Amino acid sequence: MQPIPLTPSPSPRAPRAPDTRPLHQRLLPDGVERRPPWLTVKLPAGDGYQRLHGIMRGLQLNTVCEEARCPNIGECWGRGTATFMILGDVCTRACAFCAVTSGKRGGDVDWDEPRRVAEAVQRMGLRHAVVTSVDRDDLPDFGAGIFAATIRAIREALPGCTIEVLTPDFNGSEDSLQTVIAEVPDIFNHNVETVGRLYRRVRPKADLRQSLRLLQRAKQLEPRSRTKSGLMLGLGETLDEVRELLRLMREHDVEVVTIGQYLRPSLKHHPIIRFVSPEEFAELGDYGRALGFQHVESGPLVRSSYHAAEQAVAAVAG
Repeated sequence: MQPIPLTPSPSPRAPRAPDTRPLHQRLLPDGVERRPPWLTVKLPAGDGYQRLHGIMRGLQLNTVCEEARCPNIGECWGRGTATFMILGDVCTRACAFCAVTSGKRGGDVDWDEPRRVAEAVQRMGLRHAVVTSVDRDDLPDFGAGIFAATIRAIREALPGCTIEVLTPDFNGSEDSLQTVIAEVPDIFNHNVETVGRLYRRVRPKADLRQSLRLLQRAKQLEPRSRTKSGLMLGLGETLDEVRELLRLMREHDVEVVTIGQYLRPSLKHHPIIRFVSPEEFAELGDYGRALGFQHVESGPLVRSSYHAAEQAVAAVAG
């Protein structure tokens, strides 16, 4: 009988190197993109944040800061600035990048909302107020009337406050645009969001040409209002496409532009194709300024309303 060979003992495993990544990255599920270090932000906290949170809840107001899960909410709320979101919290469109709840109808129009927004602006002592909304394709005027009422209410409550409106495209309605622009907002903002090639996938119910026409027409109707728009990077665009879009925006009389990194709100939203480096954002900022924009805000954490008060001052000065 042959002796049964002994199985050699397995060599001891080398100890695994400790995972030194931040806890929030170690706990990410599969499929969630790990953010580079330049996208790290502090959790919202502090007296300023708590005070503003109390005002918004007490007046039953929505903010895009919360609904769109903005990464700058801690910084902005800590400084006493916020972007008011009127016309409810249900959007009649379903863009692939947006965290706001979507539905066929956005609910009844709350005509007391302009008064409450104005009260919040007054209590906060804002020098620059930003007002945006969900898309309301279910309304005859697409929500333009309540935008106009909100501008009037803020001016009455705090006459020295400059006002920026960040509107939907109003489905291309010039009547709706005229309703808003007749109130002469200091800044008329409408975001193009991304390059034209990606609209069908990212903004299926919108049209880049329509958005550009809206911005140009706003400037033609009221030259005293500064025009502004914004876009996100990381959705699959090329830098050449971004440069071409910036040229188109200038040709359509856009004066202020914001450029930031797209951050995926959840796994059901459009994936992040890549993280754009701070150096690339800086290059695009220089390119935009060379095109003649009065102000360009370009960086990974930039959002449409980020540093909006400073942008307003720069635009007016320009």
